[in-house]
Amino acid sequence: MRRILLACIASLIVYISAFACLLDRPLTLGALRTRIEATVALARTIHQPKLVILAGSNGPYSHRCEIIGPIVGRPCINAGVAVGIGLDYLFTRWKPLLHAGDIVYLPMEETQYARPRATSDLGPDASIMLRYDRATLRTLPLRRQVAALFAGDLRAAIMSLIETVLVEGGFHDPRVAVDGGFNVWGDHIGHTAALAAVNRSTLAVIVPVHHTAAEVRDGYGAVEITEFLRWTRRHGVRAVGGLPTGFIDSPIAADSIAAIRTIYRDQGADFLELPNHSDYPRTDFFDTQDHLNEEAQIAHSKAIGEALVPLMDREWARSR
Repeated sequence: MRRILLACIASLIVYISAFACLLDRPLTLGALRTRIEATVALARTIHQPKLVILAGSNGPYSHRCEIIGPIVGRPCINAGVAVGIGLDYLFTRWKPLLHAGDIVYLPMEETQYARPRATSDLGPDASIMLRYDRATLRTLPLRRQVAALFAGDLRAAIMSLIETVLVEGGFHDPRVAVDGGFNVWGDHIGHTAALAAVNRSTLAVIVPVHHTAAEVRDGYGAVEITEFLRWTRRHGVRAVGGLPTGFIDSPIAADSIAAIRTIYRDQGADFLELPNHSDYPRTDFFDTQDHLNEEAQIAHSKAIGEALVPLMDREWARSR
C-alpha cells in the first residue's frame, strides 16, 4: 500500500511539474497570453483617465478603440480577449491598472453571464496562470489554484508537443493572412468583409445560443461581474454595461436584455444600449455572431463612442 501511495504521489508531482514547467502551447494559449500582456503593458504607459473595454472576443472584433478613443477624448484600450477566459482572472489583472476617473465598458457576451463556476475555473487562463502567471494564481481562491493544477490532460500534452515542434521548426502561422491581426490599441484589424466571404455559408446557418433571463441572472459569471461592479464603485472607476453584437434575425430576448441591464443598474452603473441593441445583418459579420467584420466594426464603434459621450458629460456635470 505504501508503494502504491508513493507511486501515486510521484505521478502527481511529475504531472503537475510537466504542465507547470515544461509543456507549452505557443500557438493557442500563447496567442491569448500575448494579447493579455500587450494590453496590460499598454495600460501601464497611460497616466491619465482612460477608457478600457473588457469583454470576450466581442471586444476586439466588434469594437475599435482606435475609433472610440478620439470620439470620447481619452486613451482607449481594447482588453477583450476570449469568452473562455475566466472573468475573475481578467478582473484581477486589470484592477491594479484601473484608477479613479477611468471608465470601463463591458459589452460582455451572453455566455459570460451564464457560465457555471466549474467551466470558469477550467478555462484556458488556468493553464496560462500555472505556466506563466503564478503571482496572479496565488491571489485567487484555493479552488482556482487546485483547478489550475489539474487543468491539463493527455490531449493538452500532445498538442503542446505538436505546437512546440511546429514553432521550433519555423512554422508560419497563417492566421494573420486569413483572419487579420491586432493594432496597438488591442483592436482586431484586417478582418475585412472580403476575407469574411469564405465564411458566408457558415454565417448563414449559425443558430446562436441565447440564454434565458434566469440563466443570465443566476449564472456564476453574473456573480463575478456584480462583484467587479462593486469594486469599481468603491474605487471611483466608472463602469458602463453594454450588449454584445448579434444577428438581427436572432436577437437576445427582451427579458434577457432586461436581466443584463439590471445587473448594472442595481450596482449604480450605467448601461449603454443602442437603438438597434447592437444587432446587425449577418452580412456585417466575420465568422460568428460576436465578430463584426472590419467595416461594420468601425461603424459600430462610431455609434458606441457617440453614445458614450453624453454619459461622460452627464457624469462630469454631476461632479461639478
